[in-house]
Amino acid sequence: MREKYRLKTIDLYIIRKFIGTYIFAIVLIVGIAVIFDLSEKLDDFMEKKPPLSAIVFDYYLNFIPYFANLFSSLFTFIAVIFFTSKMAYDTEIIAILSSGVSFKRLLYPYFVSASLIAILSFFLTSFVIPPANRVRLDFENTYVRKPYRNSEQNIHKQVRPGVFVYMKSYNSFNQTGYNFSIEHFVDNRLESKLISDYARWDSTKNKWIAENYYIRNYNSDGQQIIKGIRIDTTIYITPKDFTQRTDVVETMNLFRLNEFIDQQRLQGADNVDVFLIEKYGRLAFPFSTFILTLIGVSLSSRKVRGGIGLHIGTGLGISFTYILFMRFTTMFAVGGLLTPGIAVWIPNIIFSIVAIGLYRMAPK
Repeated sequence: MREKYRLKTIDLYIIRKFIGTYIFAIVLIVGIAVIFDLSEKLDDFMEKKPPLSAIVFDYYLNFIPYFANLFSSLFTFIAVIFFTSKMAYDTEIIAILSSGVSFKRLLYPYFVSASLIAILSFFLTSFVIPPANRVRLDFENTYVRKPYRNSEQNIHKQVRPGVFVYMKSYNSFNQTGYNFSIEHFVDNRLESKLISDYARWDSTKNKWIAENYYIRNYNSDGQQIIKGIRIDTTIYITPKDFTQRTDVVETMNLFRLNEFIDQQRLQGADNVDVFLIEKYGRLAFPFSTFILTLIGVSLSSRKVRGGIGLHIGTGLGISFTYILFMRFTTMFAVGGLLTPGIAVWIPNIIFSIVAIGLYRMAPK
């Protein structure tokens, strides 16, 4: 068995073809994407005049790996379709199968290549690209996007077990929360409640200053009320928690993302599903590399009328259907109709069935 799956000359030939075409596809499509992105943002660059070094090194140097990894599965599929179709029309596939190599054994170098790409994609997505995204998004927030405005009303957050904060509204420009209150519970019993007209963030003290407040303490003897003009409070949240866009999760490695999701659950955030989609997607999307590889080989390993162009057209149709279906199911998760884990994995499950069907129909 070990001898059977030892890499041979033909395996190395297919791996070189696979990886080489994959890299070529990435370079070609990323180059086109950079040109389109530059033309789209040129007006912003002309207006806000960022330094050329920031455009090149802070933005595009970090944009390229982000974009390349985002569509890594698509690039894999295109690479498989392209070079396998060429091998089929040069009768190389027929020669390999006629020499006694089974179609199952033929898939071995394909899946070795797909494994390398999938592992690299997972590692990049989970640990390497997030720091790069932080630099890229900082550049976009400074030179491209409009300043973020918090439009939430009636904000409720559990900042610690048993500690709840409420603000009717929050102004991100003067870092002030209006109709501010803090509630402390012990064993589901309200122990104290602070109410104030507003609370503003003091950056020198790193604390919230509650103005025109009163505190109601509850004990066995009744209630104790304390009033005042100004008091420092520590509530374990900062203005940054109110000005984060949802794409902030793209700047977090896998461990930090898990911590962030736990924190958002504790605070009662209503968009946790968006963050869970990002978490589950970091495993599901690299796994799709294997599925699309199997579909690509099964489709393009036989000659059909229409030549390589028909293979590439069919392959692109399937790959874009996969991407569209993936976006479609994640919308159901955001809307609460599906759990994030199921929504992210449904496209892989369905296209796995398609891949198995095409594999059974492939020339043996």
